[in-house]
Amino acid sequence: MSGGARRSALAGVLMGVGLAAFLDEVVFHQLLHWHHFYDGAGPDAGLVSDGFFHAAGWIAVVAGLFTYADLQRRGETVRRPLVGGVLAGWGGFQVYDGLVQHKLLGLHQIRYGVDLAAYDVAWNTAGGIGLVVGLLLLTRPARDRVTGTA
Repeated sequence: MSGGARRSALAGVLMGVGLAAFLDEVVFHQLLHWHHFYDGAGPDAGLVSDGFFHAAGWIAVVAGLFTYADLQRRGETVRRPLVGGVLAGWGGFQVYDGLVQHKLLGLHQIRYGVDLAAYDVAWNTAGGIGLVVGLLLLTRPARDRVTGTA
């Protein structure tokens, strides 16, 4: 993989992780009130943990966008690794969140007071699909550039 392709993949992964964190925070934490990043110490600590989680997600997005902007400026952006990175970053974050944070560490669950099986399957399957498709795109040769050159 060329330097532009590697940096495109990195930009994509950062944006994908940040996007996943942003969607999780906004939808499940703020709009639905299903959980906080850390539910083990009460709602006040949960809100503070959500703030740190939200900030970390946005740092990832901004870092990815700066990397992307630099690639664009240099004419080195490669589309397939960029898209593959976004999908792999999003999917990897989703699977990590579902398996490590939800199950292994018990920081929070997707939702409380309901049977979690369907939620866990949907959460981890969606993330797994994104991760696999992203990795497939990342392992294929990259020939097309975002800049429009073939």
